Amino acid sequence: MTRRILLVAHPRRPEALLIAKDVVERLTDLGIEVLVQADEARALDLKESARVHVPSEKYVAEGCELVVVLGGDGTILRGAEFARRLDVPLLGVNLGHVGFLAEADREDLVATVEHIAARAYTVDERMTLHVDVRHDGDLVASSWALNEVSIEKAARERMLDVVIEVDHRPLSSWGCDGVILSTPTGSTAYAFSAGGPVVWPQVEAFLLVPNSAHALFARPLVLGPDSHVAIEIKSESEGSGVMWCDGRRHVELPPGARIEVRRGWRPIRLARLNDAPFTDRLVAKFTLAVEGWRGNGGRSRPRR
Repeated sequence: MTRRILLVAHPRRPEALLIAKDVVERLTDLGIEVLVQADEARALDLKESARVHVPSEKYVAEGCELVVVLGGDGTILRGAEFARRLDVPLLGVNLGHVGFLAEADREDLVATVEHIAARAYTVDERMTLHVDVRHDGDLVASSWALNEVSIEKAARERMLDVVIEVDHRPLSSWGCDGVILSTPTGSTAYAFSAGGPVVWPQVEAFLLVPNSAHALFARPLVLGPDSHVAIEIKSESEGSGVMWCDGRRHVELPPGARIEVRRGWRPIRLARLNDAPFTDRLVAKFTLAVEGWRGNGGRSRPRR
């Protein structure tokens, strides 16, 4: 059976395009078909062939066993939309700065292609969030997020007045710049910059992080995975808001809007090339100082 990979790269980053061309050549030389979106195929000057396909957007990941993304976390989040649609694993190669969602770096490209060809990877499931937006009792929008759902004020000079509800009971009300609902995967992204804790990916939970809230009780909360959260923008609020899902999909929020967030019904599947612990990833991505550590009698790994 013919194997197919969807390749996603940033079509306006010259470095990403050069690397993408190299990956296409390596994969097709190994007998693997590569699917590329039309705009990226034009940027790469790729033509349809026996091993390279440029399908319509509707069928862009049809029949693929893996979505391979070359870029930073923003490009990886774009690739996640395709991966989720067909429930296939996502493998990110970091070409950006931090790249928490990436599994490999550009220096590992040859080895990464070899892992793909040999199917030498495992798959982790990452929790997602589902969100519904209601106004005057009507459902006006639904979406999902891998990292976070962010409710933000629409105008810089106006605060957002919100009421927080957890598990169908009122919790508190704030005047704030916004509220972030984050998965463990997203705890190192926007929620982290707003003062939220880092949560290990295997933890079943999600975060509620106030953003510049004017209230005594306005600390980040860690909620159970089956919790139901609602953010209501007060009808008398002078400011309106906007909701962003992973910084990619947005919905305008007038006063009186109600945003309901719960665990998503479909997780994102991330391909893993090694079993390095999350602690090592944190140290590497944030360049954390660990000099002087002498755990386990000075040995870096326990003896078996």
